[in-house]
Amino acid sequence: MIEAVELRRVALPLVVPFRTSFGTQTVRDALLVRVLTPSTEGWGECVALSEPLYSAEFVDGAELVIGRHLVPRLWAVEHPGELAGALRAVKGHPMAKAAVELAALDAWLRGTGKSLACHLGGVREAVDVGVSVGIAGSLGELVDQVEGYVADGYRRVKLKIEPGWDVAPVRAVRERHPDLPLQVDANGAYRLEDATALAALDGFELLLIEQPLAEDDLRGHAELARRLATPICLDESITSLGSAVEAIESGACAIVNIKAGRVGGYLEATRIHDACVERSVPVWCGGKRGPRLAAGLHPARRPLGVEPVLPRRPHRPVRARGGPAPGTGGAGAGGRPAPRAAGRADDVGRAAAPVTARVPVSGAPGGLNCAGPRHADSTALAPVMRPPRTGFYWGQ
Repeated sequence: MIEAVELRRVALPLVVPFRTSFGTQTVRDALLVRVLTPSTEGWGECVALSEPLYSAEFVDGAELVIGRHLVPRLWAVEHPGELAGALRAVKGHPMAKAAVELAALDAWLRGTGKSLACHLGGVREAVDVGVSVGIAGSLGELVDQVEGYVADGYRRVKLKIEPGWDVAPVRAVRERHPDLPLQVDANGAYRLEDATALAALDGFELLLIEQPLAEDDLRGHAELARRLATPICLDESITSLGSAVEAIESGACAIVNIKAGRVGGYLEATRIHDACVERSVPVWCGGKRGPRLAAGLHPARRPLGVEPVLPRRPHRPVRARGGPAPGTGGAGAGGRPAPRAAGRADDVGRAAAPVTARVPVSGAPGGLNCAGPRHADSTALAPVMRPPRTGFYWGQ
């Protein structure tokens, strides 16, 4: 039984500025979800960005949706198998749902002593870890960054590309590392009319070209796939099991990038993985994770690998050095955010509102307080939501 839910905001500086075709990120604005049960706790992270540039979701919006619409639906959930049904009534918002789902799963699995990897059917003890490298200021800077990651032991490198920054950076990295597993990601920056420019990448023996066209252009991706020798992988286009099956059967992609946050959680991600296996379509697991990077290794024990974008000082960073990254071990997702990092949380109560009656409590800051005593391990830095008794309470 879930007793309370807490939201926290954490700002994590990235190791280097991360530039893509849709913008530059220097800080990871992470929204954390903490679920409290009578015996344990669980953590989830919302992977939405600060602005709706990568997807329609953004952190402030996810914060509101979680507090106002998703958390109230958790109170009646007694088993992880009921999670999807409880959250289904809320349309869209997969990143918000994924954060809530992971926190609840983490708590339940910790209570049973079972790992998330085991719950998802993982069979690997370790996974090869790749790294995503943003658009650099110069070719020399890009090559130096890749050199550093290869020295750290990363087994696969993904280069972000955009029109005008594609053939030259790929050539520079390939000349320095002729045997390095290399792939590129356009984040939808090209149009079908750019097929000739993309075909120029065929000579560099890339593993794949990821999301070259807009996320809703499956027909264009299918046509582009017929013109290129390099396999096309879809990322932003894969938002559910149905969209994955449609993309595969239409010929729009030969490889699928499964991001749990983008598809609504690890349970849906597992269903997509199984559908791809049935159709002999390779998959891999990517994601932008900060405090919860370790969670990515659990589903990645099923697909091909995990692609981290590392914060400057993550808690127990999962960083490959000279070989594959081992599973995180332990019950649940296998790790918690560092207390020092999670403690630097902003008050996120400003953006949400109760779903039923707001009942003032005498002496509470702002006239609101939690329903019942505060959990021993919670802090005063973020609101705590508890099941309604005479009403729904939201407060400090």
